[in-house]
Amino acid sequence: MEEKKMSFYELFYIFIFGCVFGYVVEVLWSFYRHHIFINHTALVIGPFDIVYGISAMVLSLTLYKYRNGNFFKLLFKAFIIGTVLEYLFSLTMEKISGFVAWDYSNYFLNINGRVCLRYSIFWGLLGVLWIKYVYPMVESFISKFNKVKASYLMYFLIVFMIFDVFLTFDAVDRAKEFEKGNPPRSRYEEYLDNHFGVEYLDNMYNNRWGKK
Repeated sequence: MEEKKMSFYELFYIFIFGCVFGYVVEVLWSFYRHHIFINHTALVIGPFDIVYGISAMVLSLTLYKYRNGNFFKLLFKAFIIGTVLEYLFSLTMEKISGFVAWDYSNYFLNINGRVCLRYSIFWGLLGVLWIKYVYPMVESFISKFNKVKASYLMYFLIVFMIFDVFLTFDAVDRAKEFEKGNPPRSRYEEYLDNHFGVEYLDNMYNNRWGKK
């Protein structure tokens, strides 16, 4: 089976496309189910669903050589990889941020509310869709970039996303304080209350910090 080495440059843009692709999938799914817009980004600025971005990189690296193999074997591999990733994402988010953004406790065959059969099947199907159809289009699109300009853009996006991560953590911490009844102590915290406050975060994170 064909192996493929991917550069940091390619993996980064796979990550970005995965973030946006996942954001669109989640927004459309939520709109279909609930008929409302839910901002399924992981960060307070931009359509970046980090779970899907990292998953896109991992799925690309692990499934590429199997992309033309047996459909059910590919589906099973994507099922397992997606399940493990989702469990680790949920656990990491809870340990670092003190909250989880999803809870499958009421779903059939779930593990600690972090993963469940329904969404593991979804990950399997999404993995097959990604590696067989979406990834080749993404790879072709990336190959057409002006590499010099795209490299500069990559560095800019890396810096921006680091800033976005810290801003998101600050927003979450401030929202927790707001819910305790603590007033803002600076203009920066006032800005967080006004632009990335509880209502904004509540729309991003379905269950928010520890709310089950």
